[in-house]
Amino acid sequence: MTSREDRTGFIAGGTWCADHNKLIERWPEEEELVLILGEEVRGGGPACNLAIGVKRLDPQIPVATIGLLGQDSDGHILQEQAQREGLDCSGLLMLEGHRTTFTDAFTAQDNDRRTHLYYPGTSGILTPDHFDFSDTNARILHLGLPGLHERMDAAWKNEPNGWVAVLRKAQSAGIETNLEMCSLPPEQLSRIVAPCLTHLDYLIINEFEVAALAGRPIMPGAETDIDACVANARDVLEAGAMRLIVAHFPSGSVAIGRGATPLITPSVHIPKDAIAGSNGAGDAFACGVLYGMHQSWALDATLQLAHASAAASIRSIGTTDGIEDWRECLSIARHYGLRALPA
Repeated sequence: MTSREDRTGFIAGGTWCADHNKLIERWPEEEELVLILGEEVRGGGPACNLAIGVKRLDPQIPVATIGLLGQDSDGHILQEQAQREGLDCSGLLMLEGHRTTFTDAFTAQDNDRRTHLYYPGTSGILTPDHFDFSDTNARILHLGLPGLHERMDAAWKNEPNGWVAVLRKAQSAGIETNLEMCSLPPEQLSRIVAPCLTHLDYLIINEFEVAALAGRPIMPGAETDIDACVANARDVLEAGAMRLIVAHFPSGSVAIGRGATPLITPSVHIPKDAIAGSNGAGDAFACGVLYGMHQSWALDATLQLAHASAAASIRSIGTTDGIEDWRECLSIARHYGLRALPA
């Protein structure tokens, strides 16, 4: 088995989704009409966003991806985008007779909140058999999204679900692992993700997801309680085998390594008129964390890049279009400065 020091690059696997991004004035009441201010189709989902995001941070780093697309217009858009960004697409398969996963992703201009309407399409037929790690030199696997893949969410052979099967397979091959989530009902998220925690090296999630996993769910839109976020992250860290857990929220993040004190880091203070859309900001944050871990950076420098990458990303309505070389992302962060953390 190839040692960690001899491994390089990333595999991003799981959800490839056509994001039909729509910028709207505000979220409407039922039977009400609001204007669409901008619209575009871009790649989305953690496999797409992490793969392209890391490649944009460092075009020299090898990045492969695993996922399923349909033989349709959305599938061809995603395949062309992946190839254009320089990804290894040998594991990105196109299937006849199936529709590509897509999301109508609405971003409200008045409050930057996002609403997603999701069609599972090809994601519903992804299984652990699509993941082959026998001939890869990648160091880190980024996997997602639990709860949105019918076959992966179900029991698989002797494993509680397909996510566990893939994570176990990756670690057996000497690959470090990270799992991404989305904000599903807490009981569903916990049921699928809890068995995965002992098969993870990293976990990078938001304050709502870490609260759900800790058994103390909070309502979307609630004010950030940093002390509660630290407590939740500690509990989830102890429940798994991760060496690092990071929970992010709009004004910053909490990072806890095993046996270490929490590191609380503020986010970048991007002015409202510079924000085009926040769809994909969490993925961009994860790109920065995993890139820093891959490069063996200190944790504080890693989190600075994570927040800088997220800040760069929200300047565009697409999930990855705003991400630039890591040096330029840090320059953007220096230009805007940092937010004040909640008291």
